[in-house]
Amino acid sequence: MLRFARDAYFSELPMPTLHDPISLRGLACPNRVFMAPLTRQRARAPGDVPHELHAEHYAQRASFGLIIAEATQISPEGKGYPNTPGIYSPEQVAGWKLVTERVHAAHGRIFLQLWHVGRVSHVHHQLDGQAPVSSMAVRSTGQVSVRQADGRRERVQASEPRALATAEMPRILEDYAHAMRCAKQAGFDGIEIHGANSYLINQFLSGSLNTRDDAWGGAIENRLRLLLEVTDLGVAEFGASRVGVRLSPMGSVKDLPVHHDDEELMRRAAQALGARGLSYLHLYNHYWPTEKWQGPFTEQLAREMKERFAGPIVLNGYGADTASAEQDLEGGLGDAIAFGKLAISNPDLPERLAAGVALAPWDAATFTGDDAVGYNDYPRAT
Repeated sequence: MLRFARDAYFSELPMPTLHDPISLRGLACPNRVFMAPLTRQRARAPGDVPHELHAEHYAQRASFGLIIAEATQISPEGKGYPNTPGIYSPEQVAGWKLVTERVHAAHGRIFLQLWHVGRVSHVHHQLDGQAPVSSMAVRSTGQVSVRQADGRRERVQASEPRALATAEMPRILEDYAHAMRCAKQAGFDGIEIHGANSYLINQFLSGSLNTRDDAWGGAIENRLRLLLEVTDLGVAEFGASRVGVRLSPMGSVKDLPVHHDDEELMRRAAQALGARGLSYLHLYNHYWPTEKWQGPFTEQLAREMKERFAGPIVLNGYGADTASAEQDLEGGLGDAIAFGKLAISNPDLPERLAAGVALAPWDAATFTGDDAVGYNDYPRAT
C-alpha cells in the first residue's frame, strides 16, 4: 500500500523511496541516494590542488542522485586540515574542472561544498603562522590534524584564534564570492554552503560562542547575518535553484555548547533560506547516539524546519542504517538521504540498494591518505 505525506509539500504524492527520482528545483536527479561531502585529505601539495585521483573517485560515483563534493576551503585562511582542496586559485579551478568534466561525462551531477573552518584550525595551516579567525577570540577545545616534516599526520589542539574585526567582514564575504566564481568556472552544477559542524558560519550562528556586540553577533538576526549574506552571494552567482545549505540542527560538534535559543535560530534559518527558494536544505546529524548529542535535534524540530523551508530536505547521519533512512523518507521527514561512509566503500551504492546487493564495509584506517588505497580501489558489485 502506498503511503502519503502529511505535509503540504508532498500532500498529493506517494511517499518516495531511495530509488525514486527527485527534482531539486529543476535539477533532475535519478534517485534520492546522495553522496555526502567527505574530507579525505588527498589534494596535491603545494597548492591544495585536486587532481586525477579526485576525478576518478567522483566519476566512479556518478550514479548517485547528487554528489556533494568534499568540503573545500574558500581561501588559504579557511584551511584546517592537511591536503584538503581549495577553490580560489587557477590551479585548483583546473583540477576541479577535471573532476566535473569526468562526472558529467558519466552523466552525473555534482555540487561543491564551500568551507571556511574558522577557529577549527592551527597556525601550521595559516599563512605566515598567523592565528586562525573566528567570531570570537575563544579557543576550540577540539583537535585538528597537521602534517609533520616526515609526512605523518598528527592530531593537535586547535590554535588560539582572533576575533574578526567588523571591518574585516566584507573581506570574508568577498572570499566566499571569489570561491563561488571559481566553482562556476570549474563547471560545478551548484554549491553547498557549509554552515554546520562548528566551522566559521556555525561559529557565528552559535549563541553560546557569538556574543559579539556589533551587527554580526548577539541577537539571532545578527548571528544569522553571515549565513544569509553568503547564501545571497551564492544565489547571485549560481541562481537560487543551484544553492544548497548545510546546517547542524542537533546543536553542533567540536565543542560549541548548547544555547537556549538553538531551536529558534534553526527555525528562523529554515524560514529565511526557504524564502530564497534554494535547491535544498541539508540537515546533519540526528542519528548519532544520544550520549554524543550536544543539541536539541528532535523529529519535531526537523518537521518544523521542513515546513518552514518548504523545499527539498536532505538528511544525513545514518552510517550503515539504510532501513532508518527509508523510514524517514516514508515518514516525510526528508526527501533525500546523503550517505557518507557507505559512499566510500560502495561506489555503486544506488545500484546495490536497488538490487538488494550486500553492502561493502568501509575501512576507517584509510579514510585519509595520499593514494588510491581506500579511495578508488573499492570494487563495484553491480
